[in-house]
Amino acid sequence: MKLWAISDLHLASDANRQALLQMPNHGDDWLIIAGDIGEKLEHLQFALAHLTKMFAKVIWVPGNHDLWAVPEHQGAQPLVGQAKYNALVACARSFNVLTPEDDYAIFPGTNIVLVPLFLLYDYSLRPAYVTLAKVIDWARAERSVCADETFLDPTPHASRVEWCANRLAYSLTRLKKLIPGSQTVLINHWPLRNDLINIPRIPRFTPWCGTVETEDWHQQFNAKVVVSGHLHTRRTDWRNGTRFEEVSLGYPRQWDTDRGMTLYLRQIWPEV
Repeated sequence: MKLWAISDLHLASDANRQALLQMPNHGDDWLIIAGDIGEKLEHLQFALAHLTKMFAKVIWVPGNHDLWAVPEHQGAQPLVGQAKYNALVACARSFNVLTPEDDYAIFPGTNIVLVPLFLLYDYSLRPAYVTLAKVIDWARAERSVCADETFLDPTPHASRVEWCANRLAYSLTRLKKLIPGSQTVLINHWPLRNDLINIPRIPRFTPWCGTVETEDWHQQFNAKVVVSGHLHTRRTDWRNGTRFEEVSLGYPRQWDTDRGMTLYLRQIWPEV
């Protein structure tokens, strides 16, 4: 029995959709999906309808693309902000998929607690000389502004910064209720540490990649593994004895479609 992870399926791409349908049955194995399935609820429904048949249990967290205010069909009014997130959670739950709003699960045969998180970002991953008020202009100078500035509406929160702060507070309250000494797998779309971000093609994209507030969460909450996506830079890193896995698939140009999607599943547990 294994725990696998993947993220950034981007199912608006037909090639990625077709590859998903070729995912074979994994029996008793569990799967983590660390965000960015697609921009529409239909993309999440499409993915979960197949993946919940291929894995014994699925754990999902949202990414920024999942939260975009995009009409489901032409002429429809898009869901925005909290309403979009609530709809995504309801969709996942309809497939018996675990979300950041559900009780944490323990991976069978271990004492490892699986912790799905939705934390967003607060623009704090920026140089000290750049103020929050100037961060967009700073990023624009290197053509690195995230499309979230157009598509990710934080309503009813006043800003993404406020929404992030609320999510951090909510998540910390839950994490602090863990039994002392519990080992965890922390799961979040955005990376938890700034020093894991290496995207030279868009060097000023970091403000949309997380928050300084989570820099030591892997130590605070005894993480064996931290799973994230977002960066489209598949890699394994180690910090303070914790394994960090960036598990993005990405757009078709970023992976070998001839080899199939299954190859890009990352084994989280048991440790390889």
